[in-house]
Amino acid sequence: MDDSAGEPRVERVETAAGTARATWHTARDPRLVLALGHGAGGGVEARDLVALAAALPPLGVSVALVEQPWRVAGRRLAPAPGTLDKGWRGVWPALTAPGLPVVAGGRSAGARVACRTAAELGALAVLALSFPLHPPGRPEKSRAAELLGSGLPTLVVQGGSDPFGRPAEFPDGPHELVAVDSADHSFAVPKRAAIGQDGALDVLTRAVGEWAGRLGRP
Repeated sequence: MDDSAGEPRVERVETAAGTARATWHTARDPRLVLALGHGAGGGVEARDLVALAAALPPLGVSVALVEQPWRVAGRRLAPAPGTLDKGWRGVWPALTAPGLPVVAGGRSAGARVACRTAAELGALAVLALSFPLHPPGRPEKSRAAELLGSGLPTLVVQGGSDPFGRPAEFPDGPHELVAVDSADHSFAVPKRAAIGQDGALDVLTRAVGEWAGRLGRP
């Protein structure tokens, strides 16, 4: 049975950093909300965010794709991390308005925002897609402490060829990590890859769906 509830709903939210936008893909009978922020180099049209917005509502998870104020305003460069966090905090009341537990998530820079703010905002858990563990070629500039700092259940989904941190580079910790073979930072895979683009996204959505299905349950 398809538990999705129809067309997406767009909500504009005023924050201290400007006007943000949340596009809701609502489940028919949701039990939690997954909020997903975008990266510094793109918006909510990223392939992993779009795939999750389609795959999770039938599983009882409403998905809110959150556009930071700088993207809504049409600016090309992301602001400083503090401003990103301010925008995310400002959207949070709209994300909790349905009265359901909220998973804080995002891709790349959006994953960093989620990790930094999840505990203070009362998130149920954290989903980190393509977490930028370090700048490309600079493994000594590790952001592992940021990833592990929330103290909440965390799932990392990482491309096997991500120059911002391959799965084997991630530290041990309480988080779960799922590798998507051959995928880069955008979860794109080469045409020659055995897994194929659809297969890569299937690995991602299945992993997140199964993880979300366990959250809050004994």
